[in-house]
Parts: sequence; structure tokens; C-alpha cells
Amino acid sequence: MHLGNVNALMLLWAVPGLIALFVWAGFARRRALRAFVDAELLGRVRLTASPVNRRWKDVLVIAAFALIVFALSRPAWNPKPQTVERRGRDIVFVLDVSRSMLAEDLAPNRLDRAKIAMRDMIGRLEGDRVALVAFAGSAVLKCPLTLDYGFFGLMLDDLTPSSISRGGTMIGDALRKALDEAFDDQERKYKDIILITDGEDHDSFPVEAAEEAGERGVRIIAVGLGNENQGKRIPVTDERGNKTFLTYKGREIWSRLDAETLRKMVNATPGGRYLNVATGTIDLGSVYTSLIAGEEKREIESMTIKLYEEKYQIFLGLAAFLLAVEMLILERKRVTG
Repeated sequence: MHLGNVNALMLLWAVPGLIALFVWAGFARRRALRAFVDAELLGRVRLTASPVNRRWKDVLVIAAFALIVFALSRPAWNPKPQTVERRGRDIVFVLDVSRSMLAEDLAPNRLDRAKIAMRDMIGRLEGDRVALVAFAGSAVLKCPLTLDYGFFGLMLDDLTPSSISRGGTMIGDALRKALDEAFDDQERKYKDIILITDGEDHDSFPVEAAEEAGERGVRIIAVGLGNENQGKRIPVTDERGNKTFLTYKGREIWSRLDAETLRKMVNATPGGRYLNVATGTIDLGSVYTSLIAGEEKREIESMTIKLYEEKYQIFLGLAAFLLAVEMLILERKRVTG
């Protein structure tokens, strides 16, 4: 026998309380009777109550309660083995955490907006494995391919521009890191890279890296963030909390979305897509539903489990029968003559 909810049996501790309640009720009835009838006349009074019937009614109620509690524990038997397969794709998020992602042309800034969108997508995954690569002037695998979405979320929450010690933006290096360390080479399909960046690159040959991804059967879905025309300054907060803007050789740096590079990258991969979010809204949940969820998936893991036939209905039926019998038992004797 297998119990699906063992904790429900804790309610059986109420049985001694019910017994004590019924015993107390019996004493209370006798005490009330002695209060209304003189002791000398008590033995002469023809009492119609049946103590035996009352005890049987109490026993039936307690037994019905115990059966209901046991039914709540979801008893089951007759186990049958069943193989469960989990199917999905391998999705590697490649997230730009460079200082330019702090630009505030998306609220509250590009980086935080990207992280919010990624959490939304994670909430819609259907058995897919996910990994996380963060990059700026270098790239780091923060989370290997996993089905543990909670751990992925913790790694994502900790990402800031200071997570990568080297400044700059090396998109090509980030893609090569994902290809070499995040994916395996067992199959040349079922693989997606979701690249989230403003597209600015410092001579890391991102298009060539994308071509390598395409040769390995990896699709790139690029999400471009930021103002493509005017651009936006990059805020910097000093130790006193004063806000200024990042400068280089005395001039303020304006970060612009390089959409052209991202378009070339996705065109180098099979089925690649470029999503020009710019300064609009990001809905990666819908991206997953429309571009990934319906794609071909592979078997990620398989396990055999035992499925039990739940039989709680039997015990509920017995409890209902006992309560029906209890209602039919009369507390008083039939008086004739």
C-alpha cells in the first residue's frame, strides 16, 4: 500500500479528543438528570434512554472520522510501472552585462529590463534545459545546461556589470564560449542561443562566430536593445551616490544599438531571427511560445515510475455507511404498555 499524503494521518490525534468528548457528554447527561430528579425517585423513574445504543452511536462516529482521515491520506495499491520522457531543447542565454547596458533608454535600464524578460520566459519553459553566459570584455559561463530553473534564476539575479572584470563588449567571444562550454556536440540540432545585447562590439568578429554556430546547427535569436539613432548616455554613480555619465578622454560616451551587426549574425544561422526591441517592450515569453515551443525537441531524460491506483473512495464509502447506520440507531428504548 502507498499513501499519497501521509501528513493527513496527523488528524488521527483528534480521535482521543473525540473519545474524551463523548465520555464527558455521558457524565454531563447523568449529572443533569440527578439535578432534576430526586435521588430517592431516580431508581423508580422508568427511564427510556438506552446507554448501549448511545455508546454504539459514539463508536460509529469515531470510526467514520478515522476512515475519512485515512481517505485523506490517499491510500493506493496495485502499482504499475510507466516510463516518463522529458523532451525539450537546449537554450543558452547570452547576456550582455557591459556598462552600455546600464543606459536608461529602457526602464529602468537595458540590463534590468533584459533580466525581467528572461525571468518571464523561464516561467513558460516546457522541459527545456537552459544555460547562462554573461559577457562584457570577456565571457563567463554562469550556469551550465540545467533543468533547475530556480538555480538559473539565482545566477541571473546576481549579474551586474561588475560580474565581468574586463570592460568592453566582445560578442564573438561570448558566442564561442557558449558553443564550446555550454552545448555538447552530440547532435547538430535542438539548440538555440538567445543573445540579448545592444550590439556594440569591440573587434571580436561576432559574424564569424555566428557562422561557426550555424555550422554546428545552432540557431541564434538576437534581441537588440537600445536607441539605434540618437543613442543614450551611460550613467555612473560614485561612492557618494552622485550620478554622472561615463566619459572617455573627456567626452561623454553615447551608446547606440548596432542592429546591422545583429542582423548579419542571425542570417548566418539556420532559422535565425532578429528581434529589434530598440526602446520598446520585450516579451520573451511570447518569443518562446512562437519561435521555440513548437520546434522539434529531443529526449532530455527518461525515467520509469510506479503509478498506484488510488482507493480513497472505498474508505469514504465505508465512512458514509457507518454514519448512515449511526443515524438509524435510536437513543431511546421503545416503550410498550
